[in-house]
Amino acid sequence: MEALLRVTDTIKSFRETRLSAIRSPAEFFDYQRISRPADLNTATQRISYNTRYFSGNYGLIIAVLAVYALISNPLLLIALGFLVGGFAAINRFAPDPVQFGDTVVTQKHLYTGLFVIGLPLLWIASPVMTFFWLVGASGVVILGHASFIEPGVESEYAAVENTV
Repeated sequence: MEALLRVTDTIKSFRETRLSAIRSPAEFFDYQRISRPADLNTATQRISYNTRYFSGNYGLIIAVLAVYALISNPLLLIALGFLVGGFAAINRFAPDPVQFGDTVVTQKHLYTGLFVIGLPLLWIASPVMTFFWLVGASGVVILGHASFIEPGVESEYAAVENTV
């Protein structure tokens, strides 16, 4: 029961902090503010400001890309489901040792069998490639957007607001 309360509190705090920072789609996709940065210094300033300003939107982009990566790699989805389901099943249905004839099967034996089958299956599913694809795709989309969108007028006052 206590764990459920902690999960609910975590979801509430996540909603209050991250999801409240999501900017409107009209502001995020404002094509009138798109321009090529004059030099690397301007691009760096834009990236610095826009990654803070659109942090909620960029987090949402990463989440959508992660879901897409899992859906497009069904073997990885099966391997993760097998491992998570195996852990849940072992903890729920086999907390005590079970005897089959002369053999006693403990949780340790079941976890060993789960790892012997699950880890090679997970290795074949290539989660490392999926992770690096997610990092690369997110980086290209986020850095591309952040460098091409001009900061709004409020960015001029951000430095003044921090000093007051």
